[in-house]
Amino acid sequence: MSESSPEPSDDGVVVPMRVYKTVTVFSTLFAVVGVVGGFVLLDVATNRAQADLGDVNPLLALLGVALIVVSAATYAFSTRFRAAEMGNAKESEDEESNNG
Repeated sequence: MSESSPEPSDDGVVVPMRVYKTVTVFSTLFAVVGVVGGFVLLDVATNRAQADLGDVNPLLALLGVALIVVSAATYAFSTRFRAAEMGNAKESEDEESNNG
């Protein structure tokens, strides 16, 4: 396969280094901003965790939780990408396996 087209493997999707860096940077940025934003929404929905149960805004709280989950899923998905130059740790023969 050519280097410009992604090729799936057991470890993930092999992409050029430029694509790998871009995916890593923006997915991490989105994840951090999304998680912080989700907690801010939860904080607002619960009035800094001091609101009575009847005063909690459930729509805003669910939106905050959803933002946290989507951000975590985006980051987890981005970890499936790897650059061809990175190699594969499982194929390395210079390390012994001491599993038990």
